[in-house]
Amino acid sequence: MSRNDEAVVWRGPKKNAMISQFITDVAWKDRDILIIDTPPGTSDEHITVMESLESVQVDGAILVTTPQAVAVGDVRREVTFCKKKKLKILGIVENMSGFVCPHCQDCTNIFSKGGGKALAEYCKLPFLGDIPIDPKLGMAAEKGENFLTSFKESPASVAFQSIVDQLH
Repeated sequence: MSRNDEAVVWRGPKKNAMISQFITDVAWKDRDILIIDTPPGTSDEHITVMESLESVQVDGAILVTTPQAVAVGDVRREVTFCKKKKLKILGIVENMSGFVCPHCQDCTNIFSKGGGKALAEYCKLPFLGDIPIDPKLGMAAEKGENFLTSFKESPASVAFQSIVDQLH
């Protein structure tokens, strides 16, 4: 078995120390956005991220949900968590909001739709937009291509660009 196949098995304190070190000790310099993708919930890792962000200047958080009610419920609790930790919420994005057909480019709602927008309205937060599943995004990532420039007309690319434009 190669070293690339080995799992990293860390428990709470070691994992939390790594998260903290990554946020506070890296010389980020000219970065506009730091994306921290976490599973739903308010675990020790979430608390460590929030505490570590207190020592660096951030404009706020963008919370991402999928349209399903269970995901929206999880993110509603994340809203409360962010407010308790005094982290400004810049807005809510709905991911996996439809599927872009790779042949005809039509977008079909394979899950429900609108949960992110309804959550934003309920919490009185900006709704930044919804992003459909687009196979071209995965293809661009696999090739190391910039999806936004390679597929400018894709519904997902247009959605991403709209969200970025709202934040600038």
